[in-house]
Amino acid sequence: MKTKTFLILSSLILSSNSVDAKPFGRYQRYLNSEKYSNYSTVTLLDSTNVSVQSTGQGAFSIVKALKVQDLKGAMKNRVLKYDYDPLTADARFEYVKVYHEDGTYTDVDVSKTCDYAAPARMIYWGARQIMLQIDNLKPGDIISYKIEKKGFTYALLGASDEDESRFIPPMRGQFYDIVPFWVSEPTIRKVYKVNIPMEKELQFQFYQGECSSSMRYEKGKKSYTFYINDMMPFEKEPNMVDLFDAAPKLMMSTTADWKEKSRWFNKVNEDYGSFNAIPEAQKKVDELIKGKKTEMEKIAVLTHWVADNIRYAGISMGKGEGFTVHNLKMNYTDRCGVCKDIAGTLVAFLRMAGFEAYPAMTMAGSRVESIPADHFNHCVAVVKLSNGTLMPLDPTWVPFCRELWSSAEQQQNYLPGISEGSDLCITPVSAPENHYVRIKAENRLDENGTLVGRFTISAEGQSDSNIRRIFTTGFQSEWRNSLEMQLLAVSPRARLKSVDYGRNPKDYQKAPISITFSYEIPGYAMTGNGEMIFRPFVMNNLYTQVLSYLRVNTDLKDRKYGFRDACSRLVEMDEKLTLPSGYRMVADEKTISVDGQSAKFSGSMKQEGNSILLDTSLSLYKRVYSSKDWKDFRKAVNASKSYGEYIVVRK
Repeated sequence: MKTKTFLILSSLILSSNSVDAKPFGRYQRYLNSEKYSNYSTVTLLDSTNVSVQSTGQGAFSIVKALKVQDLKGAMKNRVLKYDYDPLTADARFEYVKVYHEDGTYTDVDVSKTCDYAAPARMIYWGARQIMLQIDNLKPGDIISYKIEKKGFTYALLGASDEDESRFIPPMRGQFYDIVPFWVSEPTIRKVYKVNIPMEKELQFQFYQGECSSSMRYEKGKKSYTFYINDMMPFEKEPNMVDLFDAAPKLMMSTTADWKEKSRWFNKVNEDYGSFNAIPEAQKKVDELIKGKKTEMEKIAVLTHWVADNIRYAGISMGKGEGFTVHNLKMNYTDRCGVCKDIAGTLVAFLRMAGFEAYPAMTMAGSRVESIPADHFNHCVAVVKLSNGTLMPLDPTWVPFCRELWSSAEQQQNYLPGISEGSDLCITPVSAPENHYVRIKAENRLDENGTLVGRFTISAEGQSDSNIRRIFTTGFQSEWRNSLEMQLLAVSPRARLKSVDYGRNPKDYQKAPISITFSYEIPGYAMTGNGEMIFRPFVMNNLYTQVLSYLRVNTDLKDRKYGFRDACSRLVEMDEKLTLPSGYRMVADEKTISVDGQSAKFSGSMKQEGNSILLDTSLSLYKRVYSSKDWKDFRKAVNASKSYGEYIVVRK
């Protein structure tokens, strides 16, 4: 049906969530603004209205209206999509309308909505996606649609039956939400409104920005409204922290504090029997800890066994999802599960070995705030040591890793589920020397430019895991080829003569890895007229997968937001290069020292006799840095990179 109702569009867009129709003229003024002209799509309204029941179940009305400004925008928006989890929610298109520039509109038939399994990898919990195609979309059209959803936002524990109880949050009576207030396209108005029963107390905080907010009493409920007008796309920086840690966001919760959540998390798993011992697993635990004398020896052997033997794979098992850990019998029999099941297996193993252990929730990738809204995506374990402290363990992230807690997760919040309740905890920074990588080379260059030599790479912690991965996850028949690729990254002419592994590189628990290469690289140096030009071998694209800081863009002079590296790290590069008789470096000797609070570097390059001696050491102190750390980090990393520049020697 087509009707001359551009005013209806005005009313629809602006009244959908208690927005008055009069400001629509102001929307038109925004659309006429030059700053919007280069965008393919402009969102007029992004509005969410939530009505919360006493059980904590929410009814969500999501209204969006957006203008398509060019062909790219038409192609981008021709299919509307919305994700939901049928275990915890139900979602449908209430209406979809397309308003045309000539003042007419077209109703899109929502009965043609398709409901597909959402794309998934490694976790197959039955998530769904509703999709609706819009035909004949043209530049200038305005799409307006409404989605009705009931349930709760995140894929937590849901009942297995098909009645309305599956939409009630597992922590019955509690409501929380985490609302991103950043946008990827210009948005004239973004609104979030939540109505809760009068007896509930809602705490909230707006982070990393400002919004307009109000609280009113409406129809026997407390009504909270948050909105921002005239929002432009959030400008990202390379290697920046997660958007939740930098961009505007709203967090809210009716839960009093994290201790209440911790106690609940403990009870739901103890009541479910997630960690109940079984004879066959007890036999394995007794076998593993036999002969182990200290608590750390026992904790280590149990953590490593679970990490190495429980495969990461998740399928939908109904009531066993979300906050509830599958029981030990299931996990030990299937030898697979997602993070909560791998962590749960370790908790059960530790308890069978006589330790006090619990599961813990964490957020891999971003910060957890003080507002107890469940910003979690990962599950780990904690064990109580003899001194009374809780030690975090993560078997999911440490397969074939010498660590018990992955330092790729340092500076990360976690919440143990213990009976007395716990506040948020945070994992400490791991010292750079715990993750050293050392490359020491002794090379000889002849007058034809051929480089012959040996280098040894040794590493610990996360650096060890990165280097060792080809041995612990790949076929042994491919080991030599994988190592040769490291030399070919230096030069396509490189020839690997031999490799000395020192000991079986699969035995990661015995000692840090150390590998020695012997090689020859014809034409490594460019030669001519008594000169040679080349880069120092150890600084020339060697084992760059360990040197994650090289992927941090240090061309940026300033940063507005924090940034991330893979891990704290100590990188030491040493090389002795023997030149043909009579050759000398053209440049002067080079010495640099940078000593900052977030990074440190020292380097020297000099010639003694016929040998060039290179010695560099770079310490990077953290995984997550603030913008204030950038100056020191950038200065140290750029100083390190400068030792990889070309060297000219002349006879």
